[in-house]
Amino acid sequence: MLSSPAPAFRTNSEFTLSVTHSPPSAAQTVSAHPIRRGRTATRASGLAAALLLLAVVAVLSIAVGAKALPLADVWPGLLDPDADEYTVVHQMRLPRTLLGLLAGAALGVAGAVMQALTRNPLADPGLLGINAGASAAVATGTALVGVAGLDGQVWFALIGAAAVTAAGYVVGGGRGATPARLALAGAAINATLYSYVSAIMLLDTASLERLRFWTVGSLASAELAIVGTVAPFIAAGLLLALAVARPLNALALGDDTARALGARPALIRAAVITAVTLLCGAATAACGPIVFVGLLVPHLVRALTGPDLRWLLPYCAVLAPVLLLGADVLGRILSRPGELQVGMVTAVLGGPLFLWLVLRGRVGQP
Repeated sequence: MLSSPAPAFRTNSEFTLSVTHSPPSAAQTVSAHPIRRGRTATRASGLAAALLLLAVVAVLSIAVGAKALPLADVWPGLLDPDADEYTVVHQMRLPRTLLGLLAGAALGVAGAVMQALTRNPLADPGLLGINAGASAAVATGTALVGVAGLDGQVWFALIGAAAVTAAGYVVGGGRGATPARLALAGAAINATLYSYVSAIMLLDTASLERLRFWTVGSLASAELAIVGTVAPFIAAGLLLALAVARPLNALALGDDTARALGARPALIRAAVITAVTLLCGAATAACGPIVFVGLLVPHLVRALTGPDLRWLLPYCAVLAPVLLLGADVLGRILSRPGELQVGMVTAVLGGPLFLWLVLRGRVGQP
């Protein structure tokens, strides 16, 4: 009589693999879809609410100033050339508001991608020396070349930001750059260039007077020509940052994991640094260095969206202008008939708010 074959038993490792890698059941897949759709709908609704808030703040930015405009007069001031408010709105308030929208979006998105790239929650647009490069170039142009107008300073600042960012990338290791080396290279460049700017301002009193207003960070000198000059650079930087959002999500898991997912870490870092250079160089050129916007807004937004950059970046592009324009409006209200520059207001408000986030435990690894 033939004995029946012994039953086949799987080892523990084989059983573990089969359990770990078994595909989800149809019920699990169906139940996951409503959760995902609900999360997406919630984020989309939040983004729509943020856009509505931005529209309200933009209207306030046009209405509030040394000469307050009733809200009912804002629309005629925008569209009716015969209205008494048309000149005030188009020559002063509208350029200032547009520049605040552009600069805020640039700083917020630049801060978010810098924190993701360096995996450093304290990273901001000045980490790679971009603001320092723009400041040093403007100081050099003002003291040695005699550049006085914002139209000339914009180009000096863009060139300085690009040159210093390229230098920081090379010093940080080039294609083999790591987040730690990039941060250390940026810190060294920052210290050196800001010392250089301080030396120029102390040795040349004429340059000190011309640079004093610019180095504070302000929207008060906005002109439509300046807005038109920096808008293409900021638009290109925003599009590039949004384009690398998905691969940058993979890079946040580590270089080896990113390569396994098909991403190219060196190419991603180069794209992010290019985007940050365009964004911060243009914003700093037009407004001067403005602190805390690029550092604070990504942390506030991350509490709403999570770490997914595909949602984090659009939220930052909307809510960072809300913060910047809101601070600008507050500075005009607090010091009437004069005004506090927006860079001072963001510094005063940003410090305590960031400390509050730290104490609440909301500042962590991006």
